[in-house]
Amino acid sequence: MGWSVGKRIVVATAIAGTLDILAATLLTLWRGKAVLGMLRGVASGPIPGATGMGTTGSLLGLLTHFVLMAIMAAAFVLAADRMPALKRQPLLWGLLYGLATYVVMNLIVVPLRFGAPLPPSPLAIVIQLFCHIVLVGIPIALIARK
Repeated sequence: MGWSVGKRIVVATAIAGTLDILAATLLTLWRGKAVLGMLRGVASGPIPGATGMGTTGSLLGLLTHFVLMAIMAAAFVLAADRMPALKRQPLLWGLLYGLATYVVMNLIVVPLRFGAPLPPSPLAIVIQLFCHIVLVGIPIALIARK
């Protein structure tokens, strides 16, 4: 007997969300920037004033990150329950889903919120693709099949 839909969504959110925010934290530190500032930047998507909110803004950024991850996890888990092929080949579909989340976030969400896509360097694109595919898409797909 498999896991319930709710359990798969919660576990996928927790695992993919944690892996992704840890990667963002490490990349932020590697660039010599403040992690709390990065989190406030995440919160500034839905809450433009979050960048000036201190710790509260950072906590809102963490919450925003996990809400977005829950949406991504729920979308895939629900789709996988309706399309069994997604469960039969989780590595393939996780890779494709990670690529899709990259495209949606970077070519739709960011431009809609900030007016234009952020100009990424080739290295930034590779890093973001790695994160979206390996840390988000594939874990969500593997958990969806439970």
